[in-house]
Amino acid sequence: MTNTLKERPVCELEFERPDQETLVVRMSGSWTLKNKCPSADRILKEMATGPRVARIAFDAAALTDWDSGFLIFLTRVIETCSKEGGPATDMKGLPEGARRLLTLAATVPERKEIGKDPDRATFLSRIGDETVDFFRSSGQILAFIGEAFIAFSRFISGKARFRGSDLTRILQECGIEALPIVSLISLLVGLILAFVGAVQLMLFGAQIYVADLVGIAMIRVMGAVMTGIIMAGRTGAAFAAQLGTMEVNEEIDAFKAMGISPMEFLVLPRVLGLTLMMPFLCLYADFMGVLGGLIVGVGMLDLSVVEYFNQTKSAVGLVNLWIGLFQAIVFGVLVAVAGCLRGLQCGRSASAVGDAATSAVVTGIVSIIVATAAITVICNVLGI
Repeated sequence: MTNTLKERPVCELEFERPDQETLVVRMSGSWTLKNKCPSADRILKEMATGPRVARIAFDAAALTDWDSGFLIFLTRVIETCSKEGGPATDMKGLPEGARRLLTLAATVPERKEIGKDPDRATFLSRIGDETVDFFRSSGQILAFIGEAFIAFSRFISGKARFRGSDLTRILQECGIEALPIVSLISLLVGLILAFVGAVQLMLFGAQIYVADLVGIAMIRVMGAVMTGIIMAGRTGAAFAAQLGTMEVNEEIDAFKAMGISPMEFLVLPRVLGLTLMMPFLCLYADFMGVLGGLIVGVGMLDLSVVEYFNQTKSAVGLVNLWIGLFQAIVFGVLVAVAGCLRGLQCGRSASAVGDAATSAVVTGIVSIIVATAAITVICNVLGI
């Protein structure tokens, strides 16, 4: 008896034609995914063997249990019959739960555009969109700069409202806490400049001029540029993340509701703090870069410390130092403004905070490069 039960098919499918235009599909047994249910193609074959079928009815009275496998079978049959010229389907003989699920599936049709690539915009359309975005963002930047200038004017007149403890904390974050990374990067840049210059100058026996190369490059340009890039990735992104998080939590809206200007209370201390600390960080970066060149000069080129120091002193003048410090101040303003601007432009989601931090870093670095090129051209025109 046990062998007979095992050989008996779990899912059974039978057909009956009560009239020439009707096909009754009788289903019995257990129609589940773990069992191998009959294919819907059997109904198509049955329809092709006799007269044309105009109506298909179902009889599931002998069904013991069913799951999604039964629904998949019915869905395929209904989809086949719904084609143009296909027979009508009568679902009265199906279990009530199956009828409800089939009705629900038919109520929410499949979205045809899912999985397909959206229509790509034309080249001219993309150029137009980018141009509109550029002018819109340019207007926002100019408006932000204007508001920042008004806040700074109120600070000069003593009317700006912000906490002194915030400014002190920002000075610490932008100054002392930034020394380790500035030390490492500036020392390595000085080492690289000295090594690259030494390889070429040794061909002419002019190793002593490595001190000129490293001193002028670091003090006039590279010290300020590298410090600005470091602060853009470190502090500019932090400003954008802080203000972006406040925007997400609606804290900035609360400031406005209380009559407190976010430009004075949040932006002004950050711009002042970074602008004040950038010249000191630039001086420290200059010293570390010259120290890196000294290490290469003494260790690789057999120069004495006194020789290297005297050569650097004679090559580097105060003009180079003032140009580097001026660039550092400009870079500090640009990085702080970029970070605060992107933070206040942040959206109201968690991912928008990361986008704001990334945009702040990119904007800060691009601004530093453009400003460096402009200052270099101006100095060349002025002959300094």
